[in-house]
Amino acid sequence: MTTTPQAVRRASPRTRRKATPAAPDPSAALLPQREPVRLLDPDGTALPPREDYPEPPVETLREMYRRMVVGRRFDVQATALTKQGRLAVYPSARGQEACQVGGVLALRDTDWVFPTYRESMALTARGIDPVEVLTLLRGDWHCGYDPAATRTAPQCTPLATQCVHAAGLAYGESYQGRDTVALAFIGDGATSEGDFHEGINFAAVFKAPVVYLVQNNKYAISVPLSRQTAAPSLAYKGVGYGVPSEQVDGNDPVAVLAVLERAVAHARAGKGPYLIEAHTYRMEPHTNADDQTRYRDADEVEAWRDRDPIARLEAYLRARGVLDDAAVAAVAEEAEAYAAALRRRMDERPTVDPLSLFDHVYAEPTPQLVEQREQVRAELAADQEGDA
Repeated sequence: MTTTPQAVRRASPRTRRKATPAAPDPSAALLPQREPVRLLDPDGTALPPREDYPEPPVETLREMYRRMVVGRRFDVQATALTKQGRLAVYPSARGQEACQVGGVLALRDTDWVFPTYRESMALTARGIDPVEVLTLLRGDWHCGYDPAATRTAPQCTPLATQCVHAAGLAYGESYQGRDTVALAFIGDGATSEGDFHEGINFAAVFKAPVVYLVQNNKYAISVPLSRQTAAPSLAYKGVGYGVPSEQVDGNDPVAVLAVLERAVAHARAGKGPYLIEAHTYRMEPHTNADDQTRYRDADEVEAWRDRDPIARLEAYLRARGVLDDAAVAAVAEEAEAYAAALRRRMDERPTVDPLSLFDHVYAEPTPQLVEQREQVRAELAADQEGDA
């Protein structure tokens, strides 16, 4: 007998198949919030507290303020040194102080940092000698500081290659039973590079304890963000790799540190990598060799001055009653002394050996390299005889 559609509709409710409940969306826990996390208004007024991102201790915020002020003074001084010809190049991070210092404060001394060429301020905030930080930008062949002793990788000029290095080190540390976390600083342009995708994918598959902090300063040199991605925000890239992500107001120091602390705790607990997109802005040109007027106008830059992360945190701490004129003046004086010491030490000419150019090229020097080395040695000897 053929069953008609009418007969099916008249069937007893007990014979109807119950609808299967929809399975939970596995991506829900990975997606960032639709709006960047913010705990302070641009004028420094506190927003209602949040359970998901508790405010860091006030003493930590005071220390963050101090390091941000000193860091900016260092950055301004390094820019001046470049204009004086005492540095070959300098990529300023002015305007990104909350990310630079927040990334360092969220870590332990035993954790590792993987910086880009723009993280000089972060490295000084980590306690590395500023002259050693500037050694590479001065034109030397090595990074100046000891990566193993400082647990800080050399500043990375090629875009995104440090993403792979950070994943590998973090996995190696985890494999050996250590609770080390690696933090990789990257820019928005680096998310278009293959090394970013390979690094974060490896970290996700092997649950490497690494945090990727994307400082979205709106321009990859002169290329605007709109030419980098069509995603709602860069934080959404994490879901494709099974990596939880978040976006934060990168000029809100309190929110930046709160989000970073949660991400670092996630990685340290063995839950794998975390991706953070910090919305910020680069106030200075890409480097001293960049003409920023060709791709952005002065009004845009001026509008971001009202979102100054240092002024924002200072206003908040003053309102809390934990920062006053005397404390602000003391930090400013410390920053000036820091800059003066840097100027004085940068006046000292470094001792260099031209023959060191041939070191560490090959484990066993090739005949051609040996020949070139001897040519340079002979030229140096001839110059010395001429001077005599």
